[in-house]
Amino acid sequence: MSEVDPQSGRATPPPATASAIADPAPLGLAGFAMTTVVLSVFNAGLLDKSVEAVVLPLALVYGGLAQLLAGMWEFRRGNTFGATAFSSFGAFWLAYYFLVKEVVPVTATSSELHNATGLFLLVWGIFTLYMTVAALRVNHAVLAVFVFLTITFVVLAIGDFAKNTDITKAGGWLGLVTGVIAWYTSFAGVVSTTFNRQVLPVTVPRKQI
Repeated sequence: MSEVDPQSGRATPPPATASAIADPAPLGLAGFAMTTVVLSVFNAGLLDKSVEAVVLPLALVYGGLAQLLAGMWEFRRGNTFGATAFSSFGAFWLAYYFLVKEVVPVTATSSELHNATGLFLLVWGIFTLYMTVAALRVNHAVLAVFVFLTITFVVLAIGDFAKNTDITKAGGWLGLVTGVIAWYTSFAGVVSTTFNRQVLPVTVPRKQI
């Protein structure tokens, strides 16, 4: 029902309801997945790190900005978990962009750089861990993303602290798994809206006793 503005005397339209807003989760998951996969290809040693900067445009625009916008729309829909997750990981990719673009070049000669980047990854691992607990109440696909992402952050952090490229490569492979699961979850969300039914499962069905 429209309300009357007391100052102008004109009727104002009713506010949009959350149901009128498209689900932003597939967008946020897709932005996260694509950027994670590309970076993980380099962490896993599948491509030479000399061209690793190719991930920076994705980190800034798709993993960063698009995912941050998805988080803002989740706030509008009243989804605290989605809003916190997408806004935070959008901010992660923006922070990663500035870390590589601005911070690393001026600290490259420091003997403590590996400890600093290890700390950067570790605190994100801690955040992801407690989001994993919250994901227990979402669905199995989202939970799998957070479980693998937590492990990925921890392994990559250990690789940086230890300056061990083999551990970092292991973290890269874990990141690839994480990205693929996130892509699947995004795909499941998109096709469920276009087909107007659940096409791909995101929850493992319970066995009937």
